[in-house]
Amino acid sequence: MAIQILRDLRGLRVLVVHPPDSERTRLVEHLHRIGCRVEMRWPVPDSFGDGCDVMLLAIEHDVRAEIQRLLKSSDGPRPTLIAIVGYEDPTTLQLVLEAGAVAVIERPIRPFGLLTHLTIARSLWLEKRETEKRIRKLERKLSGLQRIQKAKAILMDGQGLSEAEAYESIRRQAMAKRLSMDDMASAIIHANELLQYRAKDV
Repeated sequence: MAIQILRDLRGLRVLVVHPPDSERTRLVEHLHRIGCRVEMRWPVPDSFGDGCDVMLLAIEHDVRAEIQRLLKSSDGPRPTLIAIVGYEDPTTLQLVLEAGAVAVIERPIRPFGLLTHLTIARSLWLEKRETEKRIRKLERKLSGLQRIQKAKAILMDGQGLSEAEAYESIRRQAMAKRLSMDDMASAIIHANELLQYRAKDV
C-alpha cells in the first residue's frame, strides 16, 4: 500500500489554491520535481470539481467566506485536502478543522517535508475512503437483514409459519424468481403494504 502510494505520486493531479507569489512558485516547482501534474488557481474556486487528486489550499483570513463556500459545495468526492497556513491562531485552526484537512503545511513553505506531508496525507485519505466504503457496505447489509427480518414477521403473522419456515419460504421464492433474499424480502414487504392500504380503503 505505502509503496503504491509513493509510486502514484508521479502523475498525481495537484491543484494549488494559493495567491500568486514567490511562495506558490517555490511550492509548484517542488511539486513538479516530485512528478506531480500541477494546476494553479486563485481566487478560491466555488467547488472542488473532479479535476484533481490533491488540493493544497491556502487558509487566508480575507477569503474566509470563499473557503467556507468551497467547503459547503457537494459536487462529488472531495480530493485529499492539505491546508497551507501562516498563523496558528484559533480562527485559522478552526477553518483548518472545518476543511477536514489531513495535513498542514506551514509558511514560509520549505521543500523539505513536502514529500512526507503529501505521502501521509494521501495515505490517510485513501484509508478514510476505504473505511467509508466498508461502512456503507455494512449499512446496506444491515438494512437487508432488517428487511428479511420484517418479511419473515409478515409471513409468520399472515401464514402462521415458524421463523425457520418463513426464512425458507423467502429463500425458495428468491431462488425461483432469481432474486436476492433482500430483493425478495422487499417485494414481500411492498405487497403487504399494498394489501394493508387497500384494506383501509374498503
